Amino acid sequence: MTVNEQNTEQAARKWFAKSSGDLGHAERWLLERLVQRKIVAENVSAEFHSELTFGQRLADSVSRFGGSWTFIILFAVGLLLWTGLNSYVLHKPFDPYPYIFLNLMLSMLAAVQAPVIMMSQNRQAAMDRMDATNDYKVNLKAEIEIMALHDKLDQMRTEQLAALLAKQQEQIDLLMKLVDSRAR
Repeated sequence: MTVNEQNTEQAARKWFAKSSGDLGHAERWLLERLVQRKIVAENVSAEFHSELTFGQRLADSVSRFGGSWTFIILFAVGLLLWTGLNSYVLHKPFDPYPYIFLNLMLSMLAAVQAPVIMMSQNRQAAMDRMDATNDYKVNLKAEIEIMALHDKLDQMRTEQLAALLAKQQEQIDLLMKLVDSRAR
C-alpha cells in the first residue's frame, strides 16, 4: 500500500468512519484529491460543451431560437402576412380561409420542433446532473476542510491550555516555596 493509499484510508476512516473501499466513487475520488492537495472544482460547462456533436449543437441552437422573443415576433409577423395576403390582398389566394395549408405547415413545424426542444432539454438535464455532482464534491471537500480546521483549532487550544496549566503550576510551586521560606 502506497503512502497516498494509506493517507486516503486514514482520511476515509477519520471523515466518513468507513474504509475507503466502502465509499462511493465520488467520495473516494474526493479523498484522493484531498490527500494530494489538488483542486476538486471542475468547469463542467466547458467540458460538456466541448463534447457536443454537430446535431446536438444544432438542436440547442434551434431550441434557443424557438424559445426567444425574436422567434415569437417573426412567427407573429409571418402569420399576419400569410393571413393578410390570403384574405385581403390576393384575388386568387393560394391558401384561402380556413388556411388548411397554413395549419399543415404549423403542425409540421410543431412536430419537428417539439422533439428538438426535448433533446436540448435532456442535454441540459444531463449537464445539470454533472453540475450537481461537481457541487457535491466541492461542498464535501469544503466540509472536510472546515472539520480539519476545527480539529487544528481544538488541538491548538488544548496545547495552549496545557502550557497555561504548566505555567500556573510553576507559579504555584514558586509561591509555595516563597510561603515556606517566609514561614521559617
